[in-house]
Amino acid sequence: MVTRIFDLLHLYRGTYAGKEDVFASKSQGKWVNISASGYIKQADCVSYALMALGICPGDRVATIMGNSPLWNFLDMGILQTGGVHVPVYPTLSIENYRFIFRDARVRVLFIGCRAAYQRIKPVLNELPDLQAYFVLEKQKGLKDWSDLIRLGRKNSNKELLGSIRSAIRPEDLATLIYTSGTTGRPKGVMLSHFNMVSNFTAVSQILDGREVNRALSFLPLCHVYERMLNYMYQYMGISVYYAESLDRLRENMREVRPEMFCAVPRVIEKSYATILRKGRNLKGIQKLIFFWALNLGHRFDFHLTRRWAFRLKLLLADRLVFRHWRRAFGDRLKIIVSGGAPLHPKLARVFWAAGIQVIEGYGLTETSPVIAVGTFEQGGVRFGTVGRPLPGVELKLAEDGEILVKGPNVMMGYYNRPDRNAEVFDEEGWFHTGDIGELVNGQYLKITDRKKEIFKTSLGKYIAPQVIENRIKESPFIESAMVIGENRNYPSALIVPNFEYLRSWCEAKGIEYSTNAEMSKTELVIQRIQREINELNETLDHTWQVRKFILMEKEWSVESGELSPTLKVRRTYMQEKYAALIAGMYGEQINYQPRRRGRKEKKTGKGFIRKK
Repeated sequence: MVTRIFDLLHLYRGTYAGKEDVFASKSQGKWVNISASGYIKQADCVSYALMALGICPGDRVATIMGNSPLWNFLDMGILQTGGVHVPVYPTLSIENYRFIFRDARVRVLFIGCRAAYQRIKPVLNELPDLQAYFVLEKQKGLKDWSDLIRLGRKNSNKELLGSIRSAIRPEDLATLIYTSGTTGRPKGVMLSHFNMVSNFTAVSQILDGREVNRALSFLPLCHVYERMLNYMYQYMGISVYYAESLDRLRENMREVRPEMFCAVPRVIEKSYATILRKGRNLKGIQKLIFFWALNLGHRFDFHLTRRWAFRLKLLLADRLVFRHWRRAFGDRLKIIVSGGAPLHPKLARVFWAAGIQVIEGYGLTETSPVIAVGTFEQGGVRFGTVGRPLPGVELKLAEDGEILVKGPNVMMGYYNRPDRNAEVFDEEGWFHTGDIGELVNGQYLKITDRKKEIFKTSLGKYIAPQVIENRIKESPFIESAMVIGENRNYPSALIVPNFEYLRSWCEAKGIEYSTNAEMSKTELVIQRIQREINELNETLDHTWQVRKFILMEKEWSVESGELSPTLKVRRTYMQEKYAALIAGMYGEQINYQPRRRGRKEKKTGKGFIRKK
């Protein structure tokens, strides 16, 4: 029975002992498998090494690394010594690294590669609790993975490890996951073994009876969403193949041929945009057939599949169009789980029509993470919602629509932050998510916006930006958008064009340009995007209509700071980075001279003053 996270290893000593590809990753152009016995040996070796380094139950051990089998060896190795795993994104600022490692009092640190080491190097001598660190990628003069394994083999002690394991309780702290800290210092979310186990065992019931042998993993394991699913895969004996990168996702998909993967809407939107672009490049009857199938898919609903005429059309569309879509995903893909942000219903519908079943889920780091999710049982999916609450999770809506939850998945609290705990837990023990939602038919949860992201215009009208952004992104010409307008007269938007789609459109229209930046400034392109916004505005209330927009000259990314590691727009950062552009849309001026502060004046963090 699995009651603690590392109990998953028992399954690979018994039920799944003969499995040859528990994990796989690509090395020097070839996929390399890790067997069940190899997994156990490596995890135990990590535990022995940590014990030799003096790690005791409750000590913090941090990792800064990408997805790979090594992440799992370290994770299990840390947890079965009673250590607390502190996984950290490789893309954080030096200030956040410094704060997290000091706050958590990290004793041992594992760094995935030389580039990450160079990034974190200035902080290493400022951490009084740090006893040792390893750079897993070999580098002269630094301890690496081979040094860790040698240390573990030299200090092997099965009896001691067994006694430590047996003393760890399900309610003990397993991991500290620090939130991004874009609106303040990061918060350490404390999750117990029980929190995580309750969530991945409950979620696994959704796949019960469905044939899934391989899953492709590409979202960061240091995020609770992919991490929980990673545990679920292990719990169910599903092989986990780690993609090389998002850029090579299509290629890896065709090589691995997975039955399922999990994604954020941005990944699904980009896949759909690629398919749509190829369809628009078709000619004659092929193009007509493609868009007939596409429009049929957009109308997909479960009650329609009970009609023989619709089933016949769907069968014909599959033979002519949809089966080619599935080939792009490796030809075996059956399930996509979408989370992290709302997915537009038409995308979910068309993928179901194409034989790829998309279910949406919803949750937070603080809830381990799943609160609600769609299922494959009859009535388990309702498009436009994130499904029903997970079994064992209680949910209710506050008067203002905020989603409140209780359950075994809800965190132990924020580490060292009694002030924040008092803010998010009420007197009755309900956790306040900060998300606004509604219950459709009294049972299906629909997320409408983030409570903190809803803003008020200078006319006193409330705007839910995420609702408008999702509508803007329905256009094939637009990849991403951020709506602004707090304390201003009307909403405006920063828009990232779908440059790939626009290139083919410009070619068809004979529009010449040399760079994406030049393309985004072309008058005909701006006019075409304006048409898309005009069509959108016709469907919105007057006060919600987007009056002005600016086309960005390049895509937003994690590396350039606009997106979080889970591909969400970082709104506070964006409003600071593009302050001049935003002010320009409203006829304002920005004085970039920093404010002079007296000795007693505290820094506000605002490097500009807006002038009306």
